[in-house]
Amino acid sequence: MIYLFFSILISTALFVIFKYFGIYKVDILKAIFINYIVAFSLGFTFAEREFSFSEIPSQPWFFGAVFLGALFVAIFFVMAMTAQKNGVSAASVAGKMSVVIPVFFGVFLYNESVTFLKIIGIIIALIAVYLASVKEDKVATKNAGLLFPILLFLGSGTIDTSIKYVEVMFVPKSDVSIFSGSLFGIAAIFSLSVLLIQAVKKREAFGFKNVIAGIALGIPNYFSIVFLIKALQTPEFESSTLFTINNVGIVILSTLVGILIFKEQFSIKNKIGVGLAILGIVIVALA
Repeated sequence: MIYLFFSILISTALFVIFKYFGIYKVDILKAIFINYIVAFSLGFTFAEREFSFSEIPSQPWFFGAVFLGALFVAIFFVMAMTAQKNGVSAASVAGKMSVVIPVFFGVFLYNESVTFLKIIGIIIALIAVYLASVKEDKVATKNAGLLFPILLFLGSGTIDTSIKYVEVMFVPKSDVSIFSGSLFGIAAIFSLSVLLIQAVKKREAFGFKNVIAGIALGIPNYFSIVFLIKALQTPEFESSTLFTINNVGIVILSTLVGILIFKEQFSIKNKIGVGLAILGIVIVALA
């Protein structure tokens, strides 16, 4: 339970950091690259066992780390495009509603329990995510279409599902930090490739501000993955229950942080969403 609590807390901290990126005009791509370098370094610093870099490509989880590393970078761009074309609220809803994908696979891949109470709780949680996240957003364009929200929905769900699958099939408890570090290292390589392409088109200084921002992001980003994996490894929670509580918990806490710190507007619809989210979490946890 403690790992799930920290996963929600740290994932919400990422929301706060990204919010400050917009306030201080941080170059997100450069900060993301530094963030992956920091997370990569932390993974190997906190390794639970002795290892050598040469053994990493031979690990059973290596190709899973490559897939997830590439997907992390791709979904970052999809998220940015969704926010630009469809609005921030659409990006938030699409990302969080994707919890249905790992829940679905949890039931069919790992024979997790399906009860009437759990189904009701998950449906309530999904409605809650939508109501708590949706806001009047002037960024969306009339002809934006659904391509990017759908890609974000599928990509975010694929990330959660893949993390669970790789963790179950290939990652022993003694390799959590090494796996996480490798994942972020591979993501750093992919993001560096994008940065180099960008540099050819437009040469500009990297910027000390972007380095500091990347460090501030990298530390909680690393621990958010580690705590999520460790939570998935605890036998007390099925993944369908854990992902529901995790995602809805992040929505509740992020909404409250937005109100208290950033003075965001809190509509009646949002209030109903938070209330339903708490109800959904209680039902799923007890099912």
